[in-house]
Amino acid sequence: MNRLWKRSLDLIAAGIILLLSSPFLFLCALAIKITSRGPIFFRQERIGKNWRRFRIVKFRTMAWNAPDLRNADGSTFNAEHDPRVTRIGRVLRKTSFDELPQLWNVLCGEMSLVGPRPELPDGVTGYLPGQFKRLDVLPGMTGWAVVHGRNNVPVSRRRDLDAWYAQHASFWLDLKILAKTVALVVRSKGINRGTSSPSADVSAGGAVEVQQCSTES
Repeated sequence: MNRLWKRSLDLIAAGIILLLSSPFLFLCALAIKITSRGPIFFRQERIGKNWRRFRIVKFRTMAWNAPDLRNADGSTFNAEHDPRVTRIGRVLRKTSFDELPQLWNVLCGEMSLVGPRPELPDGVTGYLPGQFKRLDVLPGMTGWAVVHGRNNVPVSRRRDLDAWYAQHASFWLDLKILAKTVALVVRSKGINRGTSSPSADVSAGGAVEVQQCSTES
């Protein structure tokens, strides 16, 4: 029964949002294509429920072929003035509109509206024993860790929060998380861990090389 209501909520809500936002999504895609070289969408392999691998879909917000930067704990580097992010990308990130294509992952049953954020394949190597619980449920577009600080929370603490959610998921908890997420998006809170900008050089090919990552995502 628990899986039935969750899947029903995912299908109905994701379908309605995609339908109503389709003209806006088209404009976002057009803006990305016109203003920067490269594909419209960013696709990346992630680990889902029961270790199932899938490819997450987002609007591309970075320069094409930008380097993959990580923090010391293995989490993705993410700062307000990240030189890899395009002008349109900054707007999409600030409003969280870059995440909307993941509604397709939700419709396909690879993700849910609410759940732990999907993990990178090499991310699970840093899990503590209790944190593997987060892989017992579908990953989500938003989740318990997101509404408790988003990227302002250290990665290990996020995993603990997600593991707690996996053991306490319910219809009412999901509604509470969705309501809190709307408030976070409106206020643009927790998108970046910090605002400091790494030193960077732009090569002739346009790729940004960052020498120092001082901000944790």
